[in-house]
Amino acid sequence: MSKSILITGGAGFIGSHVVRLFVEKYPAYKIVNLDALTYAGNLENLKSVEGAENYAFEKVDIQDVDALKAVFEKHEITDVIHLAAESHVDRSITDPLAFVKTNVIGTVNLLNTAKDYWKENLSDHLFYHVSTDEVYGSLHDGGFFLETTSYDPQSPYSASKAASDHFVRAYANTYKMRTVVSNCSNNYGPNHFPEKLIPLCIHNIKNNKPLPIYGKGENIRDWLFVKDHARAIDTVFHDGKAGETYNIGGFNEWKNINIVRLLCAKMDEKLGREPGTSAQLITFVKDRAGHDLRYAIDATKIKEELGWEPSLQFEEGIELTIDWYLANQDWLDHVTSGAYQEYYSQHYES
Repeated sequence: MSKSILITGGAGFIGSHVVRLFVEKYPAYKIVNLDALTYAGNLENLKSVEGAENYAFEKVDIQDVDALKAVFEKHEITDVIHLAAESHVDRSITDPLAFVKTNVIGTVNLLNTAKDYWKENLSDHLFYHVSTDEVYGSLHDGGFFLETTSYDPQSPYSASKAASDHFVRAYANTYKMRTVVSNCSNNYGPNHFPEKLIPLCIHNIKNNKPLPIYGKGENIRDWLFVKDHARAIDTVFHDGKAGETYNIGGFNEWKNINIVRLLCAKMDEKLGREPGTSAQLITFVKDRAGHDLRYAIDATKIKEELGWEPSLQFEEGIELTIDWYLANQDWLDHVTSGAYQEYYSQHYES
């Protein structure tokens, strides 16, 4: 049976890399990109594949049940890779309900639509839910997050993602849907919306603006290059075992302050500035409410069972990321000005 794969959130940071990989690598698959095009959805990320015969775009919010049903029927969806989510922790603190609506209710809408559409042969289809390591809470005494680590979400964002994870597993148990879940560490790389730490710092360093760092910058995160994450999603989709969870990490733990210092040093070098110039832009600000101290994923399971591992070390990935942003100033200008949001009306509306 030929696959028609619905990728939700496919115009976002991670989603756009997954869409491009699947469109280019699997010409026999039909790839349907479903995105509401909220502030973080950017169709300019998909220029390279928008004319491909096996690609289709649908502007739909996963809160709209009727629109979801229409997409399943129109494209005869056989599988789902679910990436659509509100994902910025700071925004979740300001507006928790928006995260409940998209991440929890939206996910249940998608599960119900898939279940009802596939009802005659649920075992022939896969619902792949992409989640985050933040559902596990914070590590204080060493160790790593395992697939068996108990959930302990500490922010409205992570609580909403934890709830959606539980619903996916509940549907697998109750309705016998074929599901798989992956929980990944922090992503970085090209096309990252500039509210996030790394692209924000690159943009601000270039423009001699302050680099706001929460607290003392002691919080630790594991970083994963976005293209490695896309490869992992490809691997889990095709080779993962239904009902399983796979942690996807970069084996790259860094304190936030050390990342910023590395970015400053690299940017000074690339911009021809005196060493130490950009570091003077570092500004410590009041810490985020409920800020988790450390996340670190043990990705042994996906490596040993499915053969996936990161292709880049962090310093290599950061070099590629900086080079991309410096070479794509138009993209960054469109995002920071909001002009990117006009792309849909220019190219998809008659």
